[in-house]
Amino acid sequence: MFARSVKRSVPRRTPSFFKPRFNSTKPTPTTPASGSSKSSLLYPSLFFAAGIAATFGYFKLFPAPAPIKTNSTTKLSDLGPIEYGSEEDFQQAIKEITELLGQEHISTLETSLDAHNDTFFQTHHPLPGQRPRVIVYPGSTEEVSKVLKIIHKYKVPVVPFSGGTSLEGQFIASRSGISLDVTRLDKIVEFNAKDLDITVQAAVGWQDLAEYLNPHGLLFGPDPGPGAHISGMCSTNCSGTNAARYGTMKDNVLSLTIVLPDGTIVKTKKRPRKSSAGYNLTGLFIGAEGTLGVITEITLKLHVKPEQETIAVVNFNSVTEATDAVSAIFAKGIQLNAMEMLDTNMMKCINFAGTTNKTWKEVPTLFLKIGGSPVILKELIKSVKEITKASGATGFEFASTEEEKEELWSARKAILWSSIDYAKHVLNDQNTKAYITDVAVPVSRLSKVIAETQKDLDDCGLTHTVLGHVGDGNFHALVLYREDEAKEVKMAVDRLVERALANEGTCTGEHGVGVGKREYLLKEVGEEGIDLMRQIKLAIDPLRLFNADKVFKIDPTEHIEH
Repeated sequence: MFARSVKRSVPRRTPSFFKPRFNSTKPTPTTPASGSSKSSLLYPSLFFAAGIAATFGYFKLFPAPAPIKTNSTTKLSDLGPIEYGSEEDFQQAIKEITELLGQEHISTLETSLDAHNDTFFQTHHPLPGQRPRVIVYPGSTEEVSKVLKIIHKYKVPVVPFSGGTSLEGQFIASRSGISLDVTRLDKIVEFNAKDLDITVQAAVGWQDLAEYLNPHGLLFGPDPGPGAHISGMCSTNCSGTNAARYGTMKDNVLSLTIVLPDGTIVKTKKRPRKSSAGYNLTGLFIGAEGTLGVITEITLKLHVKPEQETIAVVNFNSVTEATDAVSAIFAKGIQLNAMEMLDTNMMKCINFAGTTNKTWKEVPTLFLKIGGSPVILKELIKSVKEITKASGATGFEFASTEEEKEELWSARKAILWSSIDYAKHVLNDQNTKAYITDVAVPVSRLSKVIAETQKDLDDCGLTHTVLGHVGDGNFHALVLYREDEAKEVKMAVDRLVERALANEGTCTGEHGVGVGKREYLLKEVGEEGIDLMRQIKLAIDPLRLFNADKVFKIDPTEHIEH
């Protein structure tokens, strides 16, 4: 039973700091004092007004927290248009960055602005009005951080820039703004030969790195196109001819130093070859194409150079025979240093250009790098010769000297300009354009996809060559065309990518997405995959300042069609 209440002679007083801020009960009736009944209404009214005022003040000082977003992904329709700073904000940002870096590290030169926005080799080019307004050149990680804090404060769009060799429009300034050029960060920071690793700054080129490592008997695995810088190679997760042996960039990076959009500096890991500590932050930024931050330092894995290495050139009657030979080599457990296939058209281009001292058979050809100790090398050459012969090889030669090695590999290195020279002659057009694209499929599907692609391009009457990094199922189609063929080329590339996806492949093996392959990435990973990427992007760059419109859409009002 409930206890009976006991009436107190002295009422208990509640301390003022426990009293309700908003009294919602009627005051206890008391005997009115002498005077008008208006007095009895005055005090409650005053207390009520005071309560409202106090409540208003409280919520002004302590506003209610914003509702927590509970979704794991962000759809494009969840977002509004991007809101950048005003023209006054932009000018103030440039003023402060100039004071920080000095006028000598700021450029508005027309030719520089163009070079930081477009190249001949890009498959997609800027639209009118898409060009950076200013280029800034910080000289250290700390300066990058200070520059980004200013950019963040004034909400200025920014595109990171280094070697400028990407192909899918990755550094187009689609929102104008600032191009942040890291080419002053070109130093080797730390070399640990015993640990087989090296830390370099963003703008160290892979060719310069190879030259530095050569006297030490070491090499860095990925070897993409000439001029590529290590930071850009990370941003697109590129690879090159050596991928069959050494893997892509993600397989060769130990850690990164990243400057985030608000200027925060993060080192993703230290130098161990293995770690199970926390999230894989290093992997998050590899392949992000400058949409999440600026890479300023990279710690790389190194490899011991083979004791000896030779080049073998193997001829076939068809692409199918060549790719079947590659599959047979893998099936025997043989790992080669590089496995490249040039199609008949590519070999014709090389002969036409005359850039080598040799006349080549104009048939599908494998270029193989075979390495190891003298004893192992001899056995590998014997095994590869037997396997390729069983697959239909019509010719086999290998280099026995360094001079012969350079001569045989020279054809592989000459393919791009050889193809362009040939196309200018065939098309009778000195303004011939090049569309360079790539896809990757499982090795077992490679011959089928290449053969179907060649037939499609032939049926369209388009001039083309095919180069395959056949060791990992990646191949490039180089389509050379006149301006009036541009629409037909785009449709052919669409079909090529659809063909790769239908064969359990990817829309890009090493070139990245940029603006050129956004629609294909959506087909590859689905809306849910893109929405998850968008959520990650917004967690790191909520103002959407960094390399906008690349990889996937971040603005529902954007309709950039390249």
